[in-house]
Order: sequence, then structure tokens, then C-alpha cells
Amino acid sequence: MTNRERFLEIYRSQITREGADKLLSYLCSENCDFFTAPASTRYHGAYEGGLLEHSLNVYDCLCDIMKRPRLKDMYQIEYSNESIAISALLHDICKTNFYKVSYRNAKNPEGKWESVPYYTIEDSLPYGHGEKSVYIISGYMKLTRDEAFAIRYHMGFSTNDDPGNVGKALEMFPLAFFLNCADTEAAYFMEGSTKKT
Repeated sequence: MTNRERFLEIYRSQITREGADKLLSYLCSENCDFFTAPASTRYHGAYEGGLLEHSLNVYDCLCDIMKRPRLKDMYQIEYSNESIAISALLHDICKTNFYKVSYRNAKNPEGKWESVPYYTIEDSLPYGHGEKSVYIISGYMKLTRDEAFAIRYHMGFSTNDDPGNVGKALEMFPLAFFLNCADTEAAYFMEGSTKKT
């Protein structure tokens, strides 16, 4: 099964609220590069399809986190499969139509200069990161407050936000904390320079 097929299977089976079908139609349209976009310009997932792979990795990590018995037994924290799927699969939807291929000169292994492709940013909707994802999703379907805060604050303390706001959001909306952990695990351990093989 390809990453695209897996994403579509999870999305269609888990995300059923009103408007989800319209958002999926957009993701699959010629106007959206979600399935081919990179996840970054040079860090994790900096290759074609990196955003899709990262989204699936975050989903897998979040599902694993949510299976911890203590979440339900000790903390009385539980989220629906739909909330988990929405938060993980769509947290970085802000990266669609965001990266463009450009070219620069670099020396090849033989020491000769050649034109090589690289990703650059072309942000046509400069609305931040997590908040931009919430904005895009909300144009198609309604998010719960937990989902909106999870997606908005999935970067945790690595944003330029006021640390007090970040900490309060992670405390008030546990899904935000868990999504941040899943995103960090996927980016650093599954995809980044510390990737384990």
C-alpha cells in the first residue's frame, strides 16, 4: 500500500464529520500539492512526498501515545479516533502549496558545476504555522476546541509564541501536548538526522 492509499484509507474511515469530504476533495485536487509536497526545505522530509509521510508518521506516533493505559486510567484523558486522525493527519496542512522547486549551482562529485534543484518557500498565505492549518481546515469543516488547540500548538515551545501561552495551551488541552510529542518523535527520530535504522 502506498502512502497516499494509506492516508486515504485512514481519512475516509476515521474522519466522517460534515465537510470532511470537501476537504479531501481539495487535498486530492490539482490545486493542492499535499501528496507530493516536502515537509521542509532541508530538515525532516525535505523530499517529494515528505509532507504525506510525515503526516502518517505523526498519526502512528499519536496513536501509540494514546494507547498508554495511564492516559485513561490515571488522567481520564481519551479522544475519539476521529480527533486523533484530524489532529495528526492535518496538523501541517499549512505546508500545502508552500514549497517551490528552485535551482542553484553546486559542484558534482567530479568537481564540475551543475544546476541542482532545491526547495524554497513561497508563502502566498502568510498566516503563521499552526494557526494557518486551523484556518485552512476550518474553511471546510468544524474543529473541536481540543483539535484546534492541538493543531495550533503542535510545535510546542519551538515557536516564537509567548512561552506562557504555549505552556497554558499544552496544560489546558492535553491533545496539544500529545500531538507535539508525536510531531517531535516523527520529525527527529523517524525522519530527521537522528533517524534510527
